[in-house]
Amino acid sequence: MFGLMQDRPLLISSLIEHASAFHSHAEIVSRTNEGPIHRCTYGDIHRRSKQVANALTALGVKPGDRVATLAWNGYRHMELYFGGSGMGAVVHTINPRLFPEQIEYIANHAEDQYLFFDLSFAPIIEKLASRMTGVKAFIAMTDRAHMPAADIPNLLCYEELIGAQGSDFAWPELDENTASSLCYTSGTTGNPKGVLYSHRSSVLHAFIACSVDGFGLSATETALLVVPMFHVNAWGMPYAGAMCGAKLVMPGPGMDGKSIYELIRDEKVTLALGVPTVWMMLLQHIEKVGADPKAEAELRRVVIGGSAAPRAMCEAFEDKFGAFVVHAWGMTETSPVGTVCNLLPKHKGISRDERLKLQLKQGRGVYGVELKLTDDDGNRLPHDGKAFGHLMVRGPWIARRYYKDDTPILDAEGFFDTGDVSTIDPDGYTQITDRSKDVIKSGGEWISSIDLENAAMGAPGVAEAAVIGVAHPKWQERPLLVVVKKEGAQVSREDMLNYLGSRVAKWWLPEDVVFVEQLPHTATGKLQKMKLRESFRDYRFPG
Repeated sequence: MFGLMQDRPLLISSLIEHASAFHSHAEIVSRTNEGPIHRCTYGDIHRRSKQVANALTALGVKPGDRVATLAWNGYRHMELYFGGSGMGAVVHTINPRLFPEQIEYIANHAEDQYLFFDLSFAPIIEKLASRMTGVKAFIAMTDRAHMPAADIPNLLCYEELIGAQGSDFAWPELDENTASSLCYTSGTTGNPKGVLYSHRSSVLHAFIACSVDGFGLSATETALLVVPMFHVNAWGMPYAGAMCGAKLVMPGPGMDGKSIYELIRDEKVTLALGVPTVWMMLLQHIEKVGADPKAEAELRRVVIGGSAAPRAMCEAFEDKFGAFVVHAWGMTETSPVGTVCNLLPKHKGISRDERLKLQLKQGRGVYGVELKLTDDDGNRLPHDGKAFGHLMVRGPWIARRYYKDDTPILDAEGFFDTGDVSTIDPDGYTQITDRSKDVIKSGGEWISSIDLENAAMGAPGVAEAAVIGVAHPKWQERPLLVVVKKEGAQVSREDMLNYLGSRVAKWWLPEDVVFVEQLPHTATGKLQKMKLRESFRDYRFPG
């Protein structure tokens, strides 16, 4: 027997229709490439996304065709999110921080037909346009007055393109499993892989972002999207914002600490989302100028994902802003939300130290995401907070295979191997201890490079820290701590070892400490351990 409920498809177009009907006047604030702050509403995005849909139809774009973007967070990019996916095309967000050869590869692999780009990226387009063999035209996301003086073939103006179209467009009633957007992994090894999201997966994911046990997004929040729209659809926040009517603040190309702080202060941001590298720049700016965020800002929560948040960062947001850090975990293949570190009723009244230790965990699985730990042979491990294992996930917004690749990526039970090594405690809190390829094996025991890095980040004068395993004649591997000092700071090897001595197990202490000017990062801001290991391939510990 089947239920007697109406069967309506979960479509991205339904999100912007809802926002227009019930949150029409809620704001979208964007720092533009042209310079000024731009303000519009969900009603405006609704109208202009229909103009985008008409413009794409006029260009000959058909359902399933890939339409690419190379753009920062901003209102025009958001119009493409809804207009492109809504009319049945697949919006392919390209990460501009990838190597040019990778950008060329994924544009051709995706068979992009049109490419929309922000002014900042005109030089990249000028260099690569002739090698993007399937792209019929390139659209500069600006008005005629600001069109780039660049040698780009078939160059069109965004405002002229959509301005020639009306805002009367009937969204097609697609199958909810229709592909909606495409995002490639950052490609730390080999070519980037395409993850193809559906309308259904994107809408279900948005529900979680709006849930209290997710990010708690609602119409009462003003959310700053520091996480880029070219990286896993800005963690699904443009869709979630439309679902609940939250005010969204888009930083555009202004990703430096000063620009981010100005938006937090001036737009009265209550919720901010981003990766640790951006928050480090923000906190350094606060310290440098002597700002008083508690008096000037209204920030209440900061969602940190992408890589582990150091304890010092959690403490800094709490002490300087009065804001609570919500740790989250996910990846391109998980849309990305997999776990969120919200507190349980049992944690009411625990000490600050105990709470901060809990906040460093990546959190509990949200509804829809199933988690398991396995050993190297695929056997399940207990969720006792002690057993380390391969973190496996499955759910309605988890990838089942990569785009144009039939290689199986799921185990016999349908779980995806995240590549992370983790524990899960009896309350369900996941703690990532390492990437499986980064874990340090010393004397038959595992040392968590992430835990060591987080401890090192709290040391005075440390701007950034990384830990890698280096070959050792007796212990197989021992940790090497690589440190970037804050500007003008005086920090020695002995300072670091003395600081860590009371904070980690004695046998975890790094065998040595080296100082560098900067650390290598991926296009999404994660530490590139592979490059770091390559740099120190011939390193030998003293003695």
